[in-house]
Amino acid sequence: MSPLKRKKLSKIRFELDKLDNTLIKIIKKRTNLVKKVLALKEKKNQIVDDKRIKIILKNIRRKSIKNKIDPIITNRIWKNMISAYIDFEKRNFKKK
Repeated sequence: MSPLKRKKLSKIRFELDKLDNTLIKIIKKRTNLVKKVLALKEKKNQIVDDKRIKIILKNIRRKSIKNKIDPIITNRIWKNMISAYIDFEKRNFKKK
């Protein structure tokens, strides 16, 4: 790789790192909201809402296409995030 390309790569990676820091802050906010939702659930079987998941994924697909983002990428990201938060809720569910 040429020195010029290496320098460009370094700048792009720096921007990616900054964006990752922003994503971490957003994930923290999302986690705090999920904790509030979990506190309202009375039974463990209320954790997974297949209807809501389907709606979320449909909306993400529509927004991805509108914003010219590959919907396969966003679908995978959201499915993984939903799965991670379902696991989080199951691990943190407290019977009342």
